[in-house]
Amino acid sequence: MSDQSPLVGVLVASPSEMPILRQAGAILEKLDIPHEVRVMSSSRNPDLVDEYARTAFERGVKVLICTTGMSGHLAAAVAARTVLPVIGVPIASLPQMDGREALAITAQMPMGVPVAAVGVDAAVNAAVLAAEIVGIGDPDVQARLWKFKDDLAEGLKL
Repeated sequence: MSDQSPLVGVLVASPSEMPILRQAGAILEKLDIPHEVRVMSSSRNPDLVDEYARTAFERGVKVLICTTGMSGHLAAAVAARTVLPVIGVPIASLPQMDGREALAITAQMPMGVPVAAVGVDAAVNAAVLAAEIVGIGDPDVQARLWKFKDDLAEGLKL
């Protein structure tokens, strides 16, 4: 990853969700998109989440990826406090919960507080979507995305 300011913020509500969100970081690194990964809970540290979300735009962040568990609190709290796109990654957090509940909650945010939902544990798709958003105004990112997608089409590993 370059030394530039992050264009993507990756927020994880709990350290236990980090293995899933590392996949997003790996894709963003492969696409050479500056990003930062932070662990913050909207329940335990609401002021930290509020400050991060409210200042992300002025710091140059273009899009945010947040884990969403059973409550969807982190993605909802972030989306309510920013004008940036927020992508929710529903997490299958408990053995008896396969993540469908988190997906439904992520897709049912209140009017005016949208969170784009990817599939359960689909951090890779969240990273690709974030890269596509960043790439709207960046031909270099677009070129790297085309190569990434061409490699996928040819069966090359991520």
